[in-house]
Amino acid sequence: MQAPAFSAAAIRNSEPILGVLRMELDDCHTVFEIGSGTAQHAVYFCAALPELDWQTSDLAEYHQLIRTRLAEVGLPNVREPLLVDLEAPPSIDPGYDAVYSCNTMHIMSITAVRNLLPFVARLLRPGGLFCYYGAFRRHGSYTTDSNAEFDRSLRAGDSRMGLRDFEEIDALASASGLLHERTYAMPANNLMVTWSRRPDVNE
Repeated sequence: MQAPAFSAAAIRNSEPILGVLRMELDDCHTVFEIGSGTAQHAVYFCAALPELDWQTSDLAEYHQLIRTRLAEVGLPNVREPLLVDLEAPPSIDPGYDAVYSCNTMHIMSITAVRNLLPFVARLLRPGGLFCYYGAFRRHGSYTTDSNAEFDRSLRAGDSRMGLRDFEEIDALASASGLLHERTYAMPANNLMVTWSRRPDVNE
């Protein structure tokens, strides 16, 4: 499958997300992004926050696009992509200050979603932060008609996809050693949710 070269949604949501990241990543230096896609967020955020060292990652079909975009902008603080397939998570050196992901859970299989939170916990240093942006159901219900329609369209295209229940994701996060910190209401019925890695979690 050929990766799309451009995401209109990434342009629309970049500035609102950046506003949250300026606060949440204030004390962070190293960031691991899961699902870099078109790399639009990586280059936008790293141009605005040059103190960050940003590691991109995605499935193999996105790597050439990411490398091309990084070469075009020439930012010194964005690293070329690592291969991350959450159906079978790789082993990656831990110790990141933060992990970031945007609009990935609803396009993953439930197996990949269940692998995501333990993978994030292994990547983070104790006290490190996971920042996730996307749409959720709440208590098994849709929060808006547009989110219900979005979910139907996802599942019609691929039955493995779909909006996830926030409560289920938070339970998976807690079981992985991640503590829910803050939730921000974002444009277009999305949320930015942050979790921190508990210091007592084993490597």
